[in-house]
Amino acid sequence: MKPIRAVLALACGLVGLTQATGQTGGDGVDHALLIQKWDAQSLARGEKLYTAVCITCHGTPEKVGTLPTSRAFWKDAFKNGNDPFSLYKTIGQGTNQMPPQLWMTPEQRYDVVQFLRESFLKKYNPAQYFAVTPEYLASLPKATNGVFQKTAEMLDYERGPKYLRMDFGPAMFWTYQVETNNFAYKGIAIRVDKGPGGISKGRAWMMFDHDTMRWAAAWTGDKFIDWVGIALNGSHETHASIVGTKSFVNPVGPGWANPATGRFDDSRVIGVDKKPYGPLPRSWAHYKGLYRSGDDCVVSYTVGDAEVLESAGLETSSGVAVFSRTLDIGKSSHDLLARLSLETVPTFLVGQSGAKIIRENGMNLLQIPASSTPLKIKVILGDPGVGIDPGVVYGFAVSSQPATDLQSRIKLAAPHSQPIQTQGRMGTNNGAFAVDEITVPTEEQMPSRSWMRLGGFDFFKDGKSAAVCTWNGDVWLVKGINKTLGKLTWQRIASGLFQPLGLKIVNDKVYVACRDQIVRLQDFNGDGDADFLENFNNDHQVTEHFHEFAAGLQTDRDGNFYYAKCACHGRTAVVPQHGTVLKVSPDGLKTDIVAHGFRSMNGMFVDDDGTCIVTDQEGHWTPKNRINWVRPGKFYGNMWAYDHPESGADSEMEQPIVWIENKIDRSPGEMVRVPKGSWGALQGSLLNISYGMGQIFVVPYEKAGDSMQGGVVALPLPLFPTGIMRGRFHPKDRQLYTCGLFGWAGNRTADGGFFRVRGTGKPSYMPIEIHAKTNGVQLRFTDALDSTSAQDVKSYTVSTWAIKRSAKYGSSQTNKKTLNVKSARLVSDRKTVFLELPEIQPTQCMEIKISIRGADGVLIDRKIQNTIHSL
Repeated sequence: MKPIRAVLALACGLVGLTQATGQTGGDGVDHALLIQKWDAQSLARGEKLYTAVCITCHGTPEKVGTLPTSRAFWKDAFKNGNDPFSLYKTIGQGTNQMPPQLWMTPEQRYDVVQFLRESFLKKYNPAQYFAVTPEYLASLPKATNGVFQKTAEMLDYERGPKYLRMDFGPAMFWTYQVETNNFAYKGIAIRVDKGPGGISKGRAWMMFDHDTMRWAAAWTGDKFIDWVGIALNGSHETHASIVGTKSFVNPVGPGWANPATGRFDDSRVIGVDKKPYGPLPRSWAHYKGLYRSGDDCVVSYTVGDAEVLESAGLETSSGVAVFSRTLDIGKSSHDLLARLSLETVPTFLVGQSGAKIIRENGMNLLQIPASSTPLKIKVILGDPGVGIDPGVVYGFAVSSQPATDLQSRIKLAAPHSQPIQTQGRMGTNNGAFAVDEITVPTEEQMPSRSWMRLGGFDFFKDGKSAAVCTWNGDVWLVKGINKTLGKLTWQRIASGLFQPLGLKIVNDKVYVACRDQIVRLQDFNGDGDADFLENFNNDHQVTEHFHEFAAGLQTDRDGNFYYAKCACHGRTAVVPQHGTVLKVSPDGLKTDIVAHGFRSMNGMFVDDDGTCIVTDQEGHWTPKNRINWVRPGKFYGNMWAYDHPESGADSEMEQPIVWIENKIDRSPGEMVRVPKGSWGALQGSLLNISYGMGQIFVVPYEKAGDSMQGGVVALPLPLFPTGIMRGRFHPKDRQLYTCGLFGWAGNRTADGGFFRVRGTGKPSYMPIEIHAKTNGVQLRFTDALDSTSAQDVKSYTVSTWAIKRSAKYGSSQTNKKTLNVKSARLVSDRKTVFLELPEIQPTQCMEIKISIRGADGVLIDRKIQNTIHSL
């Protein structure tokens, strides 16, 4: 069976996707025959599919899924029928938080249905086990057109996983498990056998850990890694592991002794689990970046005051392979000591130098006197294989070419990638807004076959070009951004980065927010391609947990950078950075925690005055999605984040601007403010870009004592095809640009996209102010309203409810009320309506449904969901 690609991890939710119908009947499918063909083989296929796709969110009787609100088949009743054909339709169409599995063939759907029936219903939930009779089979829809036609999604699935089709380049930054209890949290895996196709098509690799400056492992085989993980095959609670034959493995810890002490004692941050995390102190060792030099990769770092360049290599002879390390070490004021390998691994120096290999505490160590620096040196090492005399490694060392000049090599440019042309699509100007598409290249157009799930973007000073990053590690240069979008070019300028989900351009330099670092791209020869992936800051504390994304990248007017670091999912925090907003100094030398207690923030916004605003996602200790006005040093409610208060009382946390129900916005993304001179009366408004719904919301708010309170209301726009989540207003045309992706738990399932939202100048009739009064709510709209409908109390429905914050995932609605709208008054500006609500009280959740007309007679249907902390 083919591996399930990440986009198929869809069981984590889809609400209201009306365009996906799936196959139901009369479509060339003989439903009765597929059910009659059930046997042990189809049951096994169904189990594999459930384990690969459905188990992530639904779980099993023994283990709760990562989305506990998903249906537990072993105890819950079905809402849309429990017979096989009804379950088949549910899989194909999607319902509630279950998305349409359009990639599944009819046979695969019925395989899963059989597994659910036999493994869960029959044993644990017999009331839901439907008896299949001859009469039932005869009642099923007949295949009327004779031939079943596979969907585009089915055909795409048959091509294999997108992560295996993609060329990641020769190096891939990721978290890798090397062995049990041995992780390279900031691993840089480098392909050392030359050839096309990138790292996944290699047969030999070495891995550098830029937290510790150790070479964690070297290995060979016909498979690079196991390809599990949230951004690869979509699985939750998993992480990637290397596979194949390991030639050497080094234990967790510093790769170089502290030059000041000569000792390897690890002084990094100790997590709750008593393990060390994050980088070594800069005075000890510091990773500077990775050069893409021709077809090679060269790592740059420091040890004490010594500059070090290093490249990994492979040497083969008569079917035997060993690995090499080539080092160019600058002048050091201290003696240096490096860990090379376990003493059981054959390890030798090439040629003569002032350095030597010594054995100490079970390790082969490279000893370099300060007086011998600077020097160039080469090491040959690795287990040559079972049944092969380890002495052959010494033979390699004797015959190997001496250390190459890495100073010269890093002057070579990265391979140039050719631009790809696309044609933009202009939207219609029928309403207040038009949506244009900055069309991404198709897989067939890209030699890299990149998975175009866009995680962030920004514009260069000329306004005609932008840089865009993708979740699977690319950075693309996009040119031709103008009024008509007639001719766009896309050039891949970097690859292999660690799940970048934010990008910022400062002084025309591209900064990329990755899980392991903020990377600054350096192009030395002006061809657009990044020749040096410079580490601007890697203070990040990275664990193997799948959920700890580093999302968004913004700057304030003082030049500080900001990003959001997610907490763990379904478990307590391990490191101080879990569930925090982080601030990095303009020179990249310092990282501070701004605020803590968050769960899963998808990007962030920094206002002109330096105020940070972040969204957060429903989950444990987060009863619903929310938008947070960040106050430095404050706690924001997630008791499973790091450094939480003793009490879980609501009074101990900063309250959000608004709590948002899933049906309104199931997964908010990044915020952005409409700048002065843009979008008419909406200028100055705060916008929420929704990943979960593929929508954009206006966020009217007001100050309420020491807090902010407000709501969300959707802009009158068509739904985007993907989960948009980043937004910036263009510096020249003053329109909103947005990009996004689909990973899981979203309504809009296209891989990704890049769009422009243009204000047309036509009325939008948007509520842009909301004020909670002691006797009602005052709403101000962008445009004049019809006085008759605006003052008719039947035009409004107002309801409230409560939610409960607890360790339970999410919250149901309690204390539901419909408030009496005693009167509705349109004030003299004809844009402001006051709703008199005698029963109004502070509430976590209020919904105001509006159906009125504009002054020009246009019907206006709006729905506001808001929070009131005080009146």
